[in-house]
Amino acid sequence: MTVTRRTLLGTLALLPSGLPFSARAEEALPSRLVRLISPYGPGGSNDISLRLLAEEFGRSLHQQFIVENKPGAGTRIANDTVAHAPGDGYTILYVAAPYATAEALFGKLTYERKDLQPVAMAVIAPLFLIISADAPFKTLPDLIAYGKSRPDGLTFASPGAGSQPHLAGEFLFRDAGVKGLNIPFRGDAASYTELLARRVDATLTALPTALPYIQSGKFIVLGVASAERSALYPQAPTLREQGFPNVAATGWYGFMAPSTTPRDIVDKLQAEVLRTLADPAIKDKLTAQGLEVRAGTAAQFGQFIDNETQKWTVLIREAGLKGE
Repeated sequence: MTVTRRTLLGTLALLPSGLPFSARAEEALPSRLVRLISPYGPGGSNDISLRLLAEEFGRSLHQQFIVENKPGAGTRIANDTVAHAPGDGYTILYVAAPYATAEALFGKLTYERKDLQPVAMAVIAPLFLIISADAPFKTLPDLIAYGKSRPDGLTFASPGAGSQPHLAGEFLFRDAGVKGLNIPFRGDAASYTELLARRVDATLTALPTALPYIQSGKFIVLGVASAERSALYPQAPTLREQGFPNVAATGWYGFMAPSTTPRDIVDKLQAEVLRTLADPAIKDKLTAQGLEVRAGTAAQFGQFIDNETQKWTVLIREAGLKGE
């Protein structure tokens, strides 16, 4: 059979449009702008670390990665956005710890766990108990005594219902025998404004945006909610050391994609995240922001999320907590 040049060129011209995205050997991923969805507002540790990583992804993959902040509803707005996005690798969630507690707190959600799949774990954020230096209390026992002396107890800022700061605060209230009112804010920066104005009594927060206030003497650190002291601020005793063994929580962030995303796309994104997090310069930048690298594969991240979900579901049900 004779194949003319015109026939051959015509056949080749048809091939790219007939192949699925993941099968196009010559097409690079990504080939257009990638949206990274943050579940919190600008200025907090989630937003800061994601922007740092997005810049490196863009430099490495020669494509623009933009951060879109979709705060609110205890991270469920962002989770829902990505759960219902096309599975093409161009909409990725920078998931946070409330993902593992949402169902236990709020019941039926607008998305299901099967709608999202893990890509890679990224960092953890030790949580520090912070008060204003102008507060009438200076230690954790003083804070608890102050709360017990007031009819309405303590007010406590958090980045949202179901967040690790919220849950750690609730368990601290419970174990200390003091009333506590959680007041959610869309990001750490907003809660710091209220703390400085003494409109809230305390907050549990990651270190990045709080550190300048600590260093300037405007904030006082009463402790850290980790199981062990953090190398980021080792002078802060754990809450366990101070008589509260059940109050152990850590913020964490990682990447997830719609469950319909093909495996080869997930694998490439995973490889890029792990490569970036292994870079000493990136690690140093994240450490400077009060974050500890905890890189993990999609499989490891999936197991971590399952373990977190099981642990917090039990504790939430035992405490009778419900999301609002």
